Amino acid sequence: MYDETIELLIDGVFCQGSDGRSQPLINPASEEVLGQVPYASTADLDRALEASAKGFAVWKAMTTHARSAIMMRAAQLMDDRKETIARILTLENGKPLGEAVIEVAFAAEVTRFYAEEGKRAYGRIIPARTPGVRQMVVKEPVGPVLGFAAWNFPASNIIRKISGALGAGCSIIMKPAEETPGTAVALARCFQEAGLPAGVLAVVFGEAAAISSHLIASPIPKKVTLTGSTAVGKLLQRQAADTLKRCTMELGGHSPVIVHADADLDQAMDTLVAAKFRNAGQVCTSPTRFFIHESRYEAFVEGFVARARTIRLGNGLDPETRMGPMIAKRRLDVMEAMVADALDRGATLSLGGRRAGNRGFFFEPTVLSDMPQDARIMSEEPFGPIAPISSFAAFDEVVERANALPYGLASFVFTRSMTLAAKTEEALNAGLVGVNHTVISTPDTPFGGVNESGYGSESGSEGLEAFLRTKLVSEYGV
Repeated sequence: MYDETIELLIDGVFCQGSDGRSQPLINPASEEVLGQVPYASTADLDRALEASAKGFAVWKAMTTHARSAIMMRAAQLMDDRKETIARILTLENGKPLGEAVIEVAFAAEVTRFYAEEGKRAYGRIIPARTPGVRQMVVKEPVGPVLGFAAWNFPASNIIRKISGALGAGCSIIMKPAEETPGTAVALARCFQEAGLPAGVLAVVFGEAAAISSHLIASPIPKKVTLTGSTAVGKLLQRQAADTLKRCTMELGGHSPVIVHADADLDQAMDTLVAAKFRNAGQVCTSPTRFFIHESRYEAFVEGFVARARTIRLGNGLDPETRMGPMIAKRRLDVMEAMVADALDRGATLSLGGRRAGNRGFFFEPTVLSDMPQDARIMSEEPFGPIAPISSFAAFDEVVERANALPYGLASFVFTRSMTLAAKTEEALNAGLVGVNHTVISTPDTPFGGVNESGYGSESGSEGLEAFLRTKLVSEYGV
């Protein structure tokens, strides 16, 4: 049973869209219809914009301690409802329930972090050059915010935006993905029941292009924050330019993994198999290009395949499931096309490569070895459960290959040498580097990429700074 009524949140009230339009919500594991996702009309969006301006004025005027208390109550409600929200997340996204529970707990932790970090939006005093002058740098909330988020992490993607904005004193209109609306609504209920003033948080659904263009064209919002593809990021940035809105763009990646000759191979394989097939590979920081030193290549492929072969596919509600479905049938078509292209160009299919079952959007854990560098998957982010593996001989060679793409989100290195680790970290062109592990996202640490993987950071103190603007106050004779 799907335990959420999907509604819009506008001006503190949960409601259906005013024009009655909607789309079905599909369970990717069973293809069953879970409910209907209401579409926000233009009138609904205008109401949300007006309420966001009013809500911002109220929220900004509150003390940081008062805002923190509301956010702390919301975080506690998330914890109290963790199992229920996680089940909603699994039903609409497909990931195993254990992963969903961890994600909801992460949402609560992010909210707590920004509840406290908002108290530390410090300014500073600058010694003046002129007697009698006092110069103060003041940090202020940037204003109403627009947030757009992808479906792959229905709780994490939206909570970084909502809690970061609220912690800074901003209001926010959140447009989550229509594939995973229930998680967003469930989290929004936590904030509303915690006492969030009307208009401070809105949640809207509908046709993505129509909603983004209408909201971004308004002069009311002052910032846009997106978790999505590079193509969508470029589109929203162009739209935001007309009103000079600030942007934070957390976009796609194509994460290289470098396994040096001295690496602990068993530890590397255990870590990378878990990371690669987490959420069926639908993770922006998922390892997606595997470069293994030629002296360890055959052993790595053999061990990686053996471990991947044990992964059990199934419904995320089944406690035995280790990998759930992909989000939609369209993603299965992309996986098949990428595998076929790689094989046509000379790759070896070491495991998987096919759809699994005849119901639900399942694709087998897949390993492609002897990867040609001109294969489509080596330049296009797969966003799925396919691991392309190739070998390298020299340091300069592998760094050049790792940095060959315009993306720069995450990268991973495995070595026992501190010297080699430092050398590789410095050489890699990425916003995030993991050495001997892949846990590179926490509430306390900045998360963001470079180049076509976007700019700006979420999480950490940097994530709060993204929702603040700087004002200089220079006083004389006061």
